[in-house]
Amino acid sequence: MEMKDLLKQGITEALNKAIAAGTLPAGDYPDVALEVPPQKEFGDFASNIAMQSARVAHKAPRLIAQAIVDGMDYPWLDHAEIAGAGFINFFLKNDVIYDTLKQILAAGDAYGHAPLRKEDTIQVEYVSANPTGPLHVGHGRGAAYGSALVNLLRAAGYNVQAEYYINDAGNQMNNLAASVNARYLELLGKPAEIPENGYHGHDIIETAQAIIDQDGDKYLDMPEEERLELFKDRAYAEKLKALKRDLAHFNVHYDNWFSERTLHPDAIQAACKVLEERGKIYEKDGALWLKSTDYGDDKDRVVIRDNGVPTYLAADIAYHKNKYDRGFKKMINIWGADHHGYVARVKAAMAALGYDVNQLEVLLLQMVSLFRDGKPVKMSKRTGQAITLNELIEEVGTDAARYFFIMRSLDTQLDFDLDLAKSHSNENPVYYIQYAHARIYSIYRQAKEAGADLSTDWSDVKWDTLTNEYELELIKKMAAFPEEVQRAARERAPHRIAHFVHELAGMFHTFYNHCRIIQEDKDLERARLALVTAVRITIANSLAILGVSAPEKMLYNKIKVID
Repeated sequence: MEMKDLLKQGITEALNKAIAAGTLPAGDYPDVALEVPPQKEFGDFASNIAMQSARVAHKAPRLIAQAIVDGMDYPWLDHAEIAGAGFINFFLKNDVIYDTLKQILAAGDAYGHAPLRKEDTIQVEYVSANPTGPLHVGHGRGAAYGSALVNLLRAAGYNVQAEYYINDAGNQMNNLAASVNARYLELLGKPAEIPENGYHGHDIIETAQAIIDQDGDKYLDMPEEERLELFKDRAYAEKLKALKRDLAHFNVHYDNWFSERTLHPDAIQAACKVLEERGKIYEKDGALWLKSTDYGDDKDRVVIRDNGVPTYLAADIAYHKNKYDRGFKKMINIWGADHHGYVARVKAAMAALGYDVNQLEVLLLQMVSLFRDGKPVKMSKRTGQAITLNELIEEVGTDAARYFFIMRSLDTQLDFDLDLAKSHSNENPVYYIQYAHARIYSIYRQAKEAGADLSTDWSDVKWDTLTNEYELELIKKMAAFPEEVQRAARERAPHRIAHFVHELAGMFHTFYNHCRIIQEDKDLERARLALVTAVRITIANSLAILGVSAPEKMLYNKIKVID
């Protein structure tokens, strides 16, 4: 049992003892909450349970606290102190702290992970950018956050499915085909013009060139209508392949790719039929309207236009109906902040269909701004267009890009400092963390050269040699990791893990600067090697949640600059 759980159980037992003895009255007492005091002189943990229980017990908090402390005669508790109006500070014996260290070493890459609860199903849908062009920096934040959230929820024990919704229906696909067609003709020396509402990015040229590289000019004499229909599929296939490649390069992977095309027309018609049967849809001016104002939307919304063509909302209604019908307990959508107004109408539609809207959770990502030399960077000098995710990765690397995207809460605007992300200094948080991990491998190499015992069987370790304050604080910090995972998952806050591992790395660097590891006292040496191994495990497991690598050596490759 983890030390925090052990302490919570002990406090609960002491409270029940006091009730049984008549010292405290029976009642509905609150759950025990623990926090780590900001200063170590206040103990390993503190609780305000006595203050929270005052209304139930009808006693002064300090009297309640005393009753709890009197009942806590445990071999793992050194002592407890009552402070202020009724806080209880707990001081644990080192033995229980050492037990945590043993647990980390035994668990390895499973440390911090809760057992899988198959029934706790969550679907996370994120990025879902149109397959008509490259991913940009805004998509990158969504990709980093979404994939980290998936990793985090899985670590917390949830049964998670990651999904990409491919917007492969609608007029944008016709525009894509027309754009690729124009570039295809241009590359083959034929006059052509991209439609005004077409796509003008350099990637369209690359897609057209890919078709030429495969098939040459075989489509040149084909009737244009036929060629456009062919290019709609060919361009789509090329774009989707590039999309999957770029996301994989960014450590983003999906369990399911859901095609919007599969909703047309049957699923959309079926959803509209249910709405009609429930009296939630009506006809006006030849169009079908959803009664979304019945569910808090500011106005009713068109679902089927007067020409019979479904709106984007209609496809989204059918898609979300599909999600609900797949039986997930919770569905999380990660959208850009510009979709704020869209949340109400989708939830209105789900309520109109009779579903529990609380099962659908929409998280909104705020914007990203790039900075170099303290100045905003808006356009790529290479293309004259918005900077792509690939260009960002070329400049700062996947690890730095992911960490910088994740390290701030999703509901705050992110100023991305390109210079900081590239720097090999302590100011760069991802470098600082990775250096801590690599430093531990350097310790292993030094220990091997010195003839130290590097066996991973830690049963012979004399744990009581670890008495230095830097050692004990490191262990206590690592002990908090499993609960931090659970809290971050509940709050949908991967940035908490980014902050946790940065703090852990800082504590390790401080320990390293004060405590010699390779030394004459072989018992202490062995114990410290066990300690740094536990640190390595916890750092690696934290970085794995973030989708950031944990290197054994720090390699400095030549860095490309967005030009």
